[in-house]
Parts: sequence; C-alpha cells; structure tokens
Amino acid sequence: MWLYAARRIVLTIPILLGVTIICFALVQIAPGDPIQNLLSPTASAADAARLRAAYGLDQPLVVQYVIWLGKVLVGNLGLSIANNAPVAGQVLHAFLNTLVIALISVVLAFVVSTIFGVLAAYRSGRLADRVITAVAVFGISVPPFWLGVILVILFAVNLSWLPATGMGASGSESFDYLHWDDFKFAIMPIVALALPPLGIMTRTTRAAVAEILNQDFVQTLRAKGLSERAVIVHALRNILPQAVAMLGLQLGYLIGGSVLVETVFTWPGTGYLLNKAVLTRDIPLLQGTILVLATAFVLINLAVDLVQSTIDPRIKRS
Repeated sequence: MWLYAARRIVLTIPILLGVTIICFALVQIAPGDPIQNLLSPTASAADAARLRAAYGLDQPLVVQYVIWLGKVLVGNLGLSIANNAPVAGQVLHAFLNTLVIALISVVLAFVVSTIFGVLAAYRSGRLADRVITAVAVFGISVPPFWLGVILVILFAVNLSWLPATGMGASGSESFDYLHWDDFKFAIMPIVALALPPLGIMTRTTRAAVAEILNQDFVQTLRAKGLSERAVIVHALRNILPQAVAMLGLQLGYLIGGSVLVETVFTWPGTGYLLNKAVLTRDIPLLQGTILVLATAFVLINLAVDLVQSTIDPRIKRS
C-alpha cells in the first residue's frame, strides 16, 4: 500500500510541474495589457516602462516563469496588480468559499443519487425508473448558470424566500454555515451546482446496481434467504470503488466549473475571483487562481486513486 501511494505521489510531481507551465503560458498569451489598466491617460511611455519593470513584466518569459515558480514553491503567489494585495490570501479565502459549497453540493448529490439510482434499478422499466431517469437527464442537460438565474427569479424575486446574491448579511468574513441568516445565501448556489452531478451519478449508479442485481451471486444470496436490504448493501459494496471515483471527479468539476454560477450569485469564490481577474487583466491574480484550481483538481484525483486502491486491492495489482 505504502509503495503504491509513494509511486502515485512521485508521478503527480511532473503533472503539477506541467500545470504550472500551462497556467503561466495560457495567461501570458491572453490578449490585453494589465499595465495599461493602471496608467492614466496622460502617462508617458517612461511611466509604463517603470511600472512594467516594477512587476517584472520587462523580463523574458522564461525568466518570468522561473521567478514566478520559485515564489510559488514557497507559497508566494505575488501581489495583485489591481489592489496590490497578496494574491495568496485572496485566492485562499475565495477557494475556501468555493470548497465548502462544492463539498455540500457533491455530498447532497451523492446521497440523493444513490437513493435514486438504487430505486430506479429495482423498479427498472416502471414509472419510478422513468421519472428518475427524466430527472437525471434534466440535471445533466440544464446549464447550472441558467438554473441559477431561474432560481433567483423564482425564489428571490417572485417569492422573496431567499436572498438573490452575496454571502451573508454581514459579509463573507464572518459567514457561518450553521446560522440560518447566513446559510440561506448558500442554498441556491448549492442547488444549482448539485443538479448536474446528481444527474450523472444517478444514471451511473442505476446502471451499476442493475448490472449487479442480475449477477449470479445476487440470486444466490436471495436463494439463501437474505433480505432485500442485505442484497442492497452487498450491491452498494460492489459499486463503492466506482462511487468514490465519481465523487472525486464531480468534486473536481464543481470546484473548477463554478465560475458562471458564482458570478450569477455574486458568491465570492474562486470562480467569481477568476472572472474579476480576467476583466481587470490582473496577471498575478489570474495565474494564482488558475494554479490553485488546477492543483486542487490534481490532488483530488490523487486522493481518489489512493482511496480506490485501499477499497479495491485489484487496482494496485494492475
């Protein structure tokens, strides 16, 4: 187990290095000049050159990358061009805001999809199966940001049940998920984010459980007099490695794919921060946000791989 984990961790290092190269290159080739956004209309070329030198943008790209990577390795993501504040603090605060709603969304989707998937597999071809399949297809088909707009119109504008945007009445610094006045701000973003993974995991769970229920060992268990609840437990144990993989992939998707949803709800997470960085052409903030999101996705997949190998030893042997 430890040898397999060490091998997987070592293989992750070049992937993370590649992530830094891609992140740096994508931001550099993007159109626009961040320095021009900071200069007044009357600024001279000399003023622009001094400002560019202050941020190290006058160096060759290879030199800029090496300097940036050296700072990244010690946790320094630089200073934001827009507000001159440390990027690391801004990205960390935004990432935690995104991580919490992503975790709640994926856990909610996992629990509901497991129930729906098992029920649909047991009622294959019947009304319950058709209704659940329709809900799953709807969840997969509807863009989360569009669902967010619909939720705002319905529950915030028309019914006035939930706040439309923001993160708590007192701001994100003192946000408390255990306090209703704060948590109600997170309900609609969570629902909008949870629906697509709910649809995907429901269909996957249904297919996996239906396949297992048709296998010979399940018929043997029933012949021995085991209850249907025990049969379901056995089926769920058999799909556990697959469920863990789905859970990790969907969590990574929600963390990295929340840009439009967070923009709709003005939720101060990494998606909202990334959108702001793009609009202001804030290179350090843009690089830092993309790097943290990509690194989180890689590490989540590493964690899923290690958990799967613990649950299913066949993965290590392969």
